[in-house]
Amino acid sequence: MNQKQRRMLQRIVIAFVLFVLLLAAEHTGRLERIRSEWLLLLIYAVPYIVIGYDILYKAARNIRNGQVFDENFLMALATIGAFGVQEYSEAVAVMLFYQVGELFQSYAVGKSRQSIADLMDICPEYANVENDGQLIQVDPDEVDIGTVIVVKAGERIPLDGVVMDGESLIDTAALTGESVPRKAAVGDEVISGCVNGSGTLKVRVTKEFEDSTVAKILELVENASSKKAKMENFISRFARYYTPVVTIGAVLLALLPPIVLGGGWGDWIQRACIFLVISCPCALVISVPLGFFGGIGAASRIGVLVKGSNYLEAVAEMTTMVFDKTGTLTKGEFKVTEILPVNGEASELLEMAALGEGYSNHPIAGSIREAYAKELDMNRVADAEEIAGHGIRVMIDGRLVFIGNEKLMKQQGISYERCRSAGTVVYMAYGKDFAGTIVIADTVKEGVKEAIRSMKAVGVKKCVMLTGDRKEAADQVAAQIGIDEVYAELLPGDKVERVEQLLAAQTGKEKLAFAGDGINDAPVLTRADIGIAMGSMGSDAAIEAADVVLMDDDVRKIALVVRISRKTLRIVKQNILFALGVKALVLILGAFGMANMWEAVFADVGVSVLAILNAMRALR
Repeated sequence: MNQKQRRMLQRIVIAFVLFVLLLAAEHTGRLERIRSEWLLLLIYAVPYIVIGYDILYKAARNIRNGQVFDENFLMALATIGAFGVQEYSEAVAVMLFYQVGELFQSYAVGKSRQSIADLMDICPEYANVENDGQLIQVDPDEVDIGTVIVVKAGERIPLDGVVMDGESLIDTAALTGESVPRKAAVGDEVISGCVNGSGTLKVRVTKEFEDSTVAKILELVENASSKKAKMENFISRFARYYTPVVTIGAVLLALLPPIVLGGGWGDWIQRACIFLVISCPCALVISVPLGFFGGIGAASRIGVLVKGSNYLEAVAEMTTMVFDKTGTLTKGEFKVTEILPVNGEASELLEMAALGEGYSNHPIAGSIREAYAKELDMNRVADAEEIAGHGIRVMIDGRLVFIGNEKLMKQQGISYERCRSAGTVVYMAYGKDFAGTIVIADTVKEGVKEAIRSMKAVGVKKCVMLTGDRKEAADQVAAQIGIDEVYAELLPGDKVERVEQLLAAQTGKEKLAFAGDGINDAPVLTRADIGIAMGSMGSDAAIEAADVVLMDDDVRKIALVVRISRKTLRIVKQNILFALGVKALVLILGAFGMANMWEAVFADVGVSVLAILNAMRALR
C-alpha cells in the first residue's frame, strides 16, 4: 500500500469512527435533544468533510474548467442534496462507502499494474567499462557499439552484446518468464535486462542503449495503455453521454412531479439524490480498463508483451495462425548435410560456396562457412551482388559464380539437376555451367508440435506456414508438426500477397495472426490483423512492426495468450452486463421511491467492488 492509499485509509477510519458514534447517538435518542437543524448539520458535516473534501474540491475544479459531468460531480450533488433534505447520516454514508470503493479500486489498479511495473526494474543503472585496469561505472547511454563491458555476477546486463570472455548462467525471468537460467559462453548473444547469475562476463556491445532490448521493452510497456480496445472506447463514449443524461434525469425527477402533483418537494429531491448515487458509472469506467490491464499483466508474467488492449481483444478473435518457417518454427541453425558436386571435389565446391557467402549474414551463409571451417581469403572475392529472393552473383578468382535457389538457376538460364533431398538446397554454377548442390537441413524448435496442437485446442481453425524455402523441405516440416497449409518458395513480397489472400477469406469477426522473426517479415507483420514477433533474437524491425512480442521465442505461449485474452473479454463482458443490469433495476426502483439511499450505495459502491474483484481474476 502506497502513501496516498495509507492516508486515504486513515481518513476512512476517522470518518467511520465519527459516523458510528453519531449513529449510536441517533439511535439512543441523544441527538433528538439538539433542536437546531444547523447544529445537527454542522455535527454531521465533520465526518462528511473529513472523508469527502477531495471529492468536493475535484467537482468544483472540474466545473471551473468546464468538465462538469463526472463521478465527482454526481457524488457531490447527491450528498449535498441529501443534506438539503436533512438526510444527514445517508449523505455521510454515501461519501464514506464511495471512498471505500475508491480505495479498493486504487489497490486493485496498483496490483494489476504490478506485473507490468515489475518490468520497469529491468532498466540497468550503469555499465562497467574497463579503463587502465580499473572498472568505471558509466551511464549505459554513454557506451558506444564495439565497447567491451564487464558484467559481474549478480549484476544486470546493461546492453545487448556478444560474450567475448567468461561463462555464466543468465537469469532471463524478468523478460521471458522463463524460470530456468540460460548458459552463456564465448560467442553467445546476451540481451539487456537479464541478470548475470554466476561468473564474470566480458561483453562486446552490439547495440546502443536506445536500440537495446531493454529500451524497446520499456517503450512498449509505457505505450501499452494508450491503445484501447473497442469495448474500452465504447465505455468511454457511453460514460461521456450517460452522465449528463442521468443528471438531467435527476433534475427532472426532483422538479417535475412536485410541480405537476403539487408539493412533496423533499421526497422527490431525496429520490433524485438516490437516482444520482445509483447512476454513478464507476463500475463501468474502472472495471473495464482494469480487466484489460489485468490481461496484459498476466501475459507479461509469462514473457509475452501485448502492445495494447486493442491487440489483446483481437487475439481473442484469432481463427487463422500463419507462421514464417525459419527462426519461428525451426531453430534457424542450419547444418550442411550433403555436398553433391557434378565435377570435381566436394571440398572445392564447399570452398567456393563459403567464399561466395563470405559477406552474407544469412543463417544459410553462416552454416556454409561453419562447414568449411577454414579461414577465408576474401581478397579472392569481388563484385558480390545479392539478388533478392534468389541468391548471390559473385566473382571468385576472376570467375563468375552463381549461388542460390532454383529461381536463380532459371533466371540465369542454367541447366541444372534438381535435388530431391530433404532440406534447403543451394545450387551452384560457374558461369553457365552447373557445378553442383549443397544440402542444408534445419531442425524444428522444441515444443512447436505441442504449440500447434494447443492452438487447435483453443479454437484456431487453421495453421499456415509461409517460407522462401523449397517445397520439399517445407512439406517435410509441415508434416512433422501438423501444419494445415504450406506455401513455399515465396519471395518477401509473395508473403504479403499470400497473407492478403488469407485475410480476404476471413468472415465476420475472424482475425488472422502472423508470427515471424526476420527483417523481411516486418511488412507481413504489419499487414496481418495481429503481428507476433520473436523478441529474444528477432530483428528490431519485426519487433517494431509486431503487436505482440514473445520474449523467449516460445510459440507455445501463443495459445496461452489466446486463453488469457478470451478470459479477459469474458470478464469484461460480465462486468458490463452486471453493472448495467443492477443499475437499471435500482434506478427504476429509486425513481418510484422503492429504493433508499443504502440500496443506492450498494448499486454504486457494491457493484464497483464486485466488478473490480471480478476484473482482478484476469491477473491469474
